[in-house]
Amino acid sequence: MGSGVGQVRHRLVAKRATWPYLLLGLLFCAVYSVIELSRYLHDGAMSWDTAIFVEEVRQYADFHAPIVHIKGADANILGDHFSPIVALLAPLWWLFPSTVTLLLAQSVLFAGSVTVVAATAGRFLGRTKGICLGVAYGLSWGIQRAVDFDFHEICFAVPILAVVLRNVLLRRFHRAAFWALPLTLVKEDLGVTVVAVGLLLFLLRERALGVMLAIFGAGMTALTVWGVIPHFSSTAAYAYRDKLPGGAFAHLLTGLLSPADVKLSTLGMLLGITGFLALRSPLLLVALPTLGWRFVSVDRDYWGTGWHYNAVLMPVLFLALVDAVRRLREREDAPGWLRAYAERGVVPAVTAVALTLCATLTLPAATVLRPSTYASTPRSDAISRALALVPDGAVVESNITAMPRLASRTDLYWLGGSPAPPQYLVVDLSYGWSPAPPVDLPAYAAQLHPGHSYRLLSDEMQFAVLELTD
Repeated sequence: MGSGVGQVRHRLVAKRATWPYLLLGLLFCAVYSVIELSRYLHDGAMSWDTAIFVEEVRQYADFHAPIVHIKGADANILGDHFSPIVALLAPLWWLFPSTVTLLLAQSVLFAGSVTVVAATAGRFLGRTKGICLGVAYGLSWGIQRAVDFDFHEICFAVPILAVVLRNVLLRRFHRAAFWALPLTLVKEDLGVTVVAVGLLLFLLRERALGVMLAIFGAGMTALTVWGVIPHFSSTAAYAYRDKLPGGAFAHLLTGLLSPADVKLSTLGMLLGITGFLALRSPLLLVALPTLGWRFVSVDRDYWGTGWHYNAVLMPVLFLALVDAVRRLREREDAPGWLRAYAERGVVPAVTAVALTLCATLTLPAATVLRPSTYASTPRSDAISRALALVPDGAVVESNITAMPRLASRTDLYWLGGSPAPPQYLVVDLSYGWSPAPPVDLPAYAAQLHPGHSYRLLSDEMQFAVLELTD
């Protein structure tokens, strides 16, 4: 009887201990959702990526191969990147077939990682510090930039990595290995991150488990990069090989920190948000594969702090910080100043840095407090009126701006990408043209599709819709 009462009491205490972190996750879910929906409703897409994933999920929901016409006629997206995990969104699509479904799912996944990181920090450092680190993590520039930059498959990797490293810290090594496995279904490069998790387990004396996990991760990366992706690619090759430089291994090592100004600045921004204490944890090993391929790449977009590329590093950095504080607490031979910094200084400092960067880097969380975030604009109203002229199920060509809104209800191609003349052309003339946007839109449409003519249905605030007339 006493044992049963004790178990009930233990469960109640556990629930009371968990609810603050769940509430924190719900708060950030609301913040992220506002950011994502505001950008969507204000037609602020920064790339075609959201529309690509919408087309992919639509195909999975219909039990079809993931053919994404935006990437080309009959282009199978598995020949571009290997991200079959997004098929998990298909049941949500059955219920709510909208681009908004993907954006809200991404908000939930990112917010879920906030709960995991905060709860883990609270487990080792106490509730107050756990909440503070959860806030700092939720406001971290890497997460915010990813929330603000359309939908991407890495929204699955972020909470998975948080769960993996939480289990490592709790010394539940088999659970950590189990949760690392689906990373190979998020994107082809994350198999190397699974290798790093295996090496981490090896260093923590789980040698057999670590070796098996590392072999699995390496094998999955090799299989996807040299097997699966070329099989589905129209070129029978991995299209992103040209992002990596050629030459000897020494040349690759030299390129890791060249140009030094950009890459060292990125490292400073990454480590600085942990008060540089994450350097004292072996968990930081898990961040090395992502940093490695980005820094050796010849693509400058990978080197900096923009876009979504740093999001997968955030749970690694913050849980490495938790591990470092825990380790310093247990080490009596650590310098007194360092133990004091870890015990009393680093959590307030990290929280203050996160709040400061929200203002100085113009990160999107600040927009949640602005009335303009919730108001329509003359341009977004004009775009809505124009898109209302395009019927559901139509074959459409468009450039970036309208793609997220059109992808859920039309057969969508990039401008000039349809093998047959599309029924409609949707054109944003305000940006992305070099040297200048076309002046005569029907003539431009005839140039894209010789022998066919289009009439202008709408041209308002540099946003136009044309309809095929023959």
